[in-house]
Amino acid sequence: MFVSRFCKLGVRAINNLEKSPTLTARTSYFPKAYNPYLGSLRNKLFCSTAQANSEQRNEEKEKINVIFFDKDGEETHIKVPVGMSMLEAAHENEIELEGACEGSLACSTCHVIVMDVDQYNKLSEPSDEENDMLDLAFGLSETSRLGCQIIAKPELDGLRLAIPAATRNFAVDGFKPKPH
Repeated sequence: MFVSRFCKLGVRAINNLEKSPTLTARTSYFPKAYNPYLGSLRNKLFCSTAQANSEQRNEEKEKINVIFFDKDGEETHIKVPVGMSMLEAAHENEIELEGACEGSLACSTCHVIVMDVDQYNKLSEPSDEENDMLDLAFGLSETSRLGCQIIAKPELDGLRLAIPAATRNFAVDGFKPKPH
């Protein structure tokens, strides 16, 4: 993380040098003639940042289709970026998936049911902590998972998730929580 920030700082410094006005011999050690060279050095000297940026762009472009079914059976089709949890995706798309602990694996309010067994089998095994929280979930089934622990990946394209009719939380009936 430090290296990435350091590289971004270096790229920012080179960008500032490239934007400098035409300079005289008295005003700077970097005359304008060298600025195009510095620009070409950006990708060579700071290649990890350039690679990270291109990888981020690819991930931003890559999204999977997910279908949420609410307690009334209504479908909501969304596109989820690879690497995002289903809890985050639900909150971004105003789907009523509670997530009282904000994805810290301390509650079961983001409990979802994977509707397709084949898709369920593509998910990583639930951790012991997740299983402990699932034991507290309302309407537990064989394909139950916590939405905060399901991370979008390309092989999950077309994932279908049902939101149970209720959660076990201390909120009053009918309360609709807002994501933080």
